[in-house]
Amino acid sequence: MHGHGDDEDDNGEVFLDEDDIINEITVDEEDLPDVEDEAGPDAEDIEELDDSMHVFTGHTGELYTVACSPTDAALVATGGGDDRGFMWKIGQGDWAFELKGHKDSVSSLAFSTDGQLLASGSFDGLIQVWDISSGSLKCTLEGPGGGIEWVRWHPRGHVVLAGSEDSTVWMWNADKSAYLNMFSGHGSNVTCGDFTPDGKTICTGSDDASLRIWNPKTGENIHVVRGHPYHTEGLTCLEISADSMLAITSSKDSSVHIVNISSGKVISSLVGHSDSIECVGLSLSFPWAATGGMDQKLIIWDLQHSSPRCTCDHEEGVTCLSWLGASRYIATGSVDGKVRIWDSLSGNCARTFSGHSEAIQSLVVSATGEFLVSVSLDGTARVFEMAEFR
Repeated sequence: MHGHGDDEDDNGEVFLDEDDIINEITVDEEDLPDVEDEAGPDAEDIEELDDSMHVFTGHTGELYTVACSPTDAALVATGGGDDRGFMWKIGQGDWAFELKGHKDSVSSLAFSTDGQLLASGSFDGLIQVWDISSGSLKCTLEGPGGGIEWVRWHPRGHVVLAGSEDSTVWMWNADKSAYLNMFSGHGSNVTCGDFTPDGKTICTGSDDASLRIWNPKTGENIHVVRGHPYHTEGLTCLEISADSMLAITSSKDSSVHIVNISSGKVISSLVGHSDSIECVGLSLSFPWAATGGMDQKLIIWDLQHSSPRCTCDHEEGVTCLSWLGASRYIATGSVDGKVRIWDSLSGNCARTFSGHSEAIQSLVVSATGEFLVSVSLDGTARVFEMAEFR
């Protein structure tokens, strides 16, 4: 032990002899469990920092989907793997309305544009439509032979569109509980889709690596976009520009393509990701798009130049994103359970919100931009205040 003489010289202020060293080791051994015991809760406190202002814990399983009412800033709907959906209100912990009746996971939720109806889609192949004012089940829409992947409403009416695992897309009139049309042609489950904002066209993407553009009235398949220079693997998500002219699609193959809806031609490709892209969003104020992927990156694109403005690094994969209204900020949800707010001008992370203990599956911003609600595999929905980013 006296071999530490050099250390004594280097650290003149510390005097070590054999007894001291032995005692130090002994004390360390005695203290280690206590230090761990003390550090344990502290570490957990750090781990369990909760920045949320409201937590909804009505579910008993993983959560997959969340929607906010376009007309009631406090009204939220959530659904998940417990085969249940709920409507609840931010800040009103004692009020919740259960969307009963599904026999499998609730995979998708969407409020109609006027906020009067809520559609819940499930892997049981059914869509239930709920009347918000009465809280009652208005109708059940059936037809697809597989689970519902997504649900969307027509921008100006009570017409519901849904994509299914059975490779079909269905459309109903929710007011009359009437089947309107079925769109078939995809070769695999229809993973994403929507009406164009003008309501005149439908775009759908599939695991078969194709985008199909449809006439909603006639059911005609106007264009099929596939093959070179398009995606080589299944589509994961799509967004449609506000002018109804462009569809921006992303895929498991890490590519992003911009398609002219009227011609069906790929007009641009955005190259920058190296793994499956899970989410895409278009800015309301700038000619920019944001994409997030399993390569732990959020990329903000300048669409006029088809080039990245900035690349934002996450610690783990990006699962979902949303622009915060017409602001310059983007919210992302990640596999690490964190919600991050990014400044699209600088590419800097403006804020990290903790609270979830497992991967975030979906997030949405309230109609007023005051709140962000995220749902996670941890079985909770959490509400975070966004006022400073409006």
